[in-house]
Amino acid sequence: MGARMAPSMTGLPFVRFQSPTRNERGTFTGVFGLVNGLAKAGRLTAEQEAFRRANNDWYDANFINPAHTDPSVYDVDVNPGAAAWFKATAQVFIERVDGYLSILETHGIPCETVWSADPGVIVYEDEYQVVVVAGKRKRGLAPAGQVPFVESGSALAGDRPSHQPGED
Repeated sequence: MGARMAPSMTGLPFVRFQSPTRNERGTFTGVFGLVNGLAKAGRLTAEQEAFRRANNDWYDANFINPAHTDPSVYDVDVNPGAAAWFKATAQVFIERVDGYLSILETHGIPCETVWSADPGVIVYEDEYQVVVVAGKRKRGLAPAGQVPFVESGSALAGDRPSHQPGED
């Protein structure tokens, strides 16, 4: 089932598609940042770039950009390492991630799907997503039995479709 694994299969309410490796800032670049990075480097085919542009435009038109609501959300001094997670119920947004994952797979870029009950301190929330500061927990540690579930693989992957601060 890949990116669209049913929330009931994991029982976890949040999902993020990200690199399994930390970037130079010490964070995990999200699926949109990974594909946007390939585009910036000129590595996408014309078909892949058309997909990326059309779908980034769709997300921009249909998905709230947290930074437009609260400019401090991705401010590295205020919320260091802030990252966006889909709510597992946001299937219409999660389903579109598969095309991005296909692009990454074609280019051999590893991506993982991470499910969590407590991805960190929530600094922004709307109907479809949360932005969290990872590594911090409301209770200090993740509660027992709530260890994140990770699917790894080259085709398995907040982040924002268009360039956003932090490009996560």
